Amino acid sequence: MVFYIDMPYMLCYNLLASEIDMKCPYCEFGDSKVIDSRELDERVRRRRQCLKCQARFTTYESVVARSLYVIKKDHRREEFQREKLARGISKACEKRPLPVGTVDKVVDDIEAALYKTGKAEVTGSLIGDMVMERLKELDHIAYIRFASVYREFTDIGSLKQAIDDLLGSERTRIPAGQLPLLITDSEFRKRPGRRRARQS
Repeated sequence: MVFYIDMPYMLCYNLLASEIDMKCPYCEFGDSKVIDSRELDERVRRRRQCLKCQARFTTYESVVARSLYVIKKDHRREEFQREKLARGISKACEKRPLPVGTVDKVVDDIEAALYKTGKAEVTGSLIGDMVMERLKELDHIAYIRFASVYREFTDIGSLKQAIDDLLGSERTRIPAGQLPLLITDSEFRKRPGRRRARQS
């Protein structure tokens, strides 16, 4: 069982035991009661109240059946880290017009898909491809940002190729509430409010 909380906190647990002690983020008392629970996709949201100071806080709980390891490009293996994945996606989506909670939903989706493969090890490229696939449908700017790091663009030509590939496959579909990645001359002329050039 993995716990997430919506503010700084202290979490102590014994990997060999089923009992988990949740410390209050305000007074660090080790006991609390659950006052509300709601299921959110692959997680459970719980509102808790400290039995000492009566402060309330929120935890998010999800079950991880087994350890999952990621094979890096240099063949090193490291344990899958949800937080690391979330940081990478958050960076790509920074200042984009996306609903609150979008990044968490993407991370939840990818994490669930990885565990559903039934494999103990997955490649970093598989995770990168999963992120690219979802960002492509979600936000084109975030997609290009992530691609520039993931594919290690070294020149403007690589960036242009990625944009051309995106426009070629998604020409008729633009994420809701967003402008086209590039505007053609004909589209520019049709934009409202554009003043006509004065005639000589």
